[in-house]
Amino acid sequence: MSDTEEQTGELQGLSDREVIARRADGKGNNIPRSSSRPYRQIFNENLFTFINAAFFTISLVMFLLGRVGDGILVAVVIFGGVLVNIGQEIWAKRKLDEIALLHRPKAIVIREGKERSVDPSEIVLGDVLVLLPGDQILVDGAIIGNGRIEVDESLLTGESDSIPKMVGVPVYSGSFCVSGTACYQAEKVGTDTVAHKLMTGARAFRQVLTPVQHEINVVIRVFLLIACFLWILVGISFLSRSYSLNDVIQRAAVIAGLVPAGLLLAITLAYGLGAVRMIGEDVLIQQANAVESLSNVDILCLDKTGTLTTNQIELQEIYPIGVDEEELRSLLGIYAASTIAGNKTNDAIANTYPGVVMDAIAEVPFSSVRKWSALAFDATATDVSYLAPGTYVLGAPEFLMSLAGVSPDVADYIEDGIQQGLRVVMFAHSPEKIAPKENSTPELPLDLKPLGLLRFSDQLRPEAKQTLDGFAEAGIEVKIISGDNPKTVAALAKQAGLGEDIEVVSGQELALMDQVQFIQTALTSTVFGRITPDQKADLVRGLRRRGKYVAMIGDGVNDVLALKQANLAIAMESGSKATRSVADIVLLKDSFAALPHTFLEGQRIRNGIQDVMKLFLVRTFCVTLLVFATAIVTDSFPLQNKQSAIVALVGVGFPTMFIPVWAKAGAIPRRSMVRGILHFVIPATLTLTLVALFVYLFYLVVAILDLQPNLDLLQVDYATPRSALVTILIMGELLLLPFLKPPTQFWVGGEPLSGDWRYTIVAIALLGIYFLILAVPPFRNFFELQPLSLWSYLFLAFVAFEWCLILRAIWRSRFLDRFLGIDLG
Repeated sequence: MSDTEEQTGELQGLSDREVIARRADGKGNNIPRSSSRPYRQIFNENLFTFINAAFFTISLVMFLLGRVGDGILVAVVIFGGVLVNIGQEIWAKRKLDEIALLHRPKAIVIREGKERSVDPSEIVLGDVLVLLPGDQILVDGAIIGNGRIEVDESLLTGESDSIPKMVGVPVYSGSFCVSGTACYQAEKVGTDTVAHKLMTGARAFRQVLTPVQHEINVVIRVFLLIACFLWILVGISFLSRSYSLNDVIQRAAVIAGLVPAGLLLAITLAYGLGAVRMIGEDVLIQQANAVESLSNVDILCLDKTGTLTTNQIELQEIYPIGVDEEELRSLLGIYAASTIAGNKTNDAIANTYPGVVMDAIAEVPFSSVRKWSALAFDATATDVSYLAPGTYVLGAPEFLMSLAGVSPDVADYIEDGIQQGLRVVMFAHSPEKIAPKENSTPELPLDLKPLGLLRFSDQLRPEAKQTLDGFAEAGIEVKIISGDNPKTVAALAKQAGLGEDIEVVSGQELALMDQVQFIQTALTSTVFGRITPDQKADLVRGLRRRGKYVAMIGDGVNDVLALKQANLAIAMESGSKATRSVADIVLLKDSFAALPHTFLEGQRIRNGIQDVMKLFLVRTFCVTLLVFATAIVTDSFPLQNKQSAIVALVGVGFPTMFIPVWAKAGAIPRRSMVRGILHFVIPATLTLTLVALFVYLFYLVVAILDLQPNLDLLQVDYATPRSALVTILIMGELLLLPFLKPPTQFWVGGEPLSGDWRYTIVAIALLGIYFLILAVPPFRNFFELQPLSLWSYLFLAFVAFEWCLILRAIWRSRFLDRFLGIDLG
């Protein structure tokens, strides 16, 4: 007879005939169970955003203005980015669903007096189900029989306290059995369950924007406001001056192009590329921005068990206290065999010391909050002489020693084991018999007498040291949060290479601190031991309140609230479905060693996005300033819509297709991205605007002088000045590429030496494409460009080269940086 069968007693459950009849009556649990976001949610989160609405409004305005091609272009660019995001997240959803299918819990039901393993969809109303530690409660019901469990209902209530459940107490779908074993009878199934009605629980999902996304959204909204302001001015000028409707349409279209639609596409492609690169690293990206989010992480919180160690616990040795070793072995064997609520510690004892099953009159299952478990026996339980009536307790020595005094030798043995990184557990006895009560917290019995100590080993993962070194290389501070003894965790951390001077704190010490001390300790300490689930979530929350960007790795149900508090949630594939469902990243095959590479990939994406932002901001600010400058100086408009389009396409659009692919990892200053790129953007924008304005005015004056002797300004041909302006803008924007990634020392000014010639080669190739467009009449006419003389092109090339020298000098002098107070550190 199994432990579960003994605990469930004479429960018979339903007969096969009753099951068939109830399923035919529609009383089955046959609703689809989603392990990840539904498709509708993925589409809604990617389609219906403020930024998308703004761009589609611009596209609609284009259509209304008769610029059908431009309207289609904006719609295609934005919709293309949305499709990339949706495709990547649907792929992740399907992969997660595959994982969920592999790990899909098999409900254990009792039918006709026998335990059976069935799919959750086969449960019917009135079924008797068995709950074991870690099991998800699949339907609503009530506890029956003599079992006792503790349930985590945090996914339903938001409260992380373990709730004791005994006979007659209801249990709800979407919650999890934390400890203990019991049976419950299904009272609500299918669409009537709490989990289905709330549409939360284990399938809860978070969507968190990264700091970069917040900044990009702000930039786009600022340019949208500028565009709206300029549209109003264009409308006023149409009513107050003699501009044609075509002029107004052209200007409105150019202004619409100031809003950098291509920026979103470039960033989306960067995210997609990162997700593709992670496929081979056994890293599943659930959120498109998750890899980039890694680049912002400065603190990584992780558990010891299952992350730093293999979670394969072995009993190394025992230390008898007041009894002989053989008797201690027998008592431990009986305790492990008679315990219904198993765990890995109990399994390790049972594997080493097999014992006989004895009838316990009461049981307190292990809890990560209490740090102990207990079994109570009466005098009639057995005729084994050394199994005394009373309560046997197995738990953390520091929790039991206050009631069970120990000698200095025993204390030294405990300390020696802890220093070796071993888990030390005390086994004790009390003549008092525990009697757990419904909805009450179990308490340790009095008069505890220690019977022995047990040492368990949990081996470090082979890749643990290399992985932690990788975190250090990526600039990530690691904090280990565990339920084990803090000194044991610290010893393992030192073995893994975290250093000898790490600060250690226990959950008991944290409990005595006020809020200020708690947060300060969270910042300064590295190892946290004997931590409860509530404290784990509080630590993550406290670190975030101090401005830290926190990633959390979890695998158990008790990690869910901490994962939700983190900026970035990471789950192990072997972890509970609850943790996988709330995670942004799932480590397939529990590939802890893949994380440092993933952090570096996040830095690569962020660096690529930063470079893309530089080019887009220079181009957008430059054209915006030219619009104002030409209006003030010449009362004209600098560009036609198609001319603005080719400047954006050749000068920024095509280059930003390569930048995310070629970006490299590297430490990033912890500051605003926009502030960080001002050093590059402001000098480039101001100098390029002045040079472009000079070229435009020069050719405009030449066009006016060509009208002599009849100087009728209404007859000025703007085609040549605008073509010259387009040429100098494209030359300037392409020359920014070697400044962005300097191949030689000559180009070092705005950025450090890169030695990468690919960016320069792309700039040369795109300049060749532009001149090819000028040379082919159909292409040239499409973009409304006027061919210039050879001497004009040479003159513009000379002007562009002189601009390069001036810009380099400004960058190297740091004049504008000092004037603006930009911190380059």
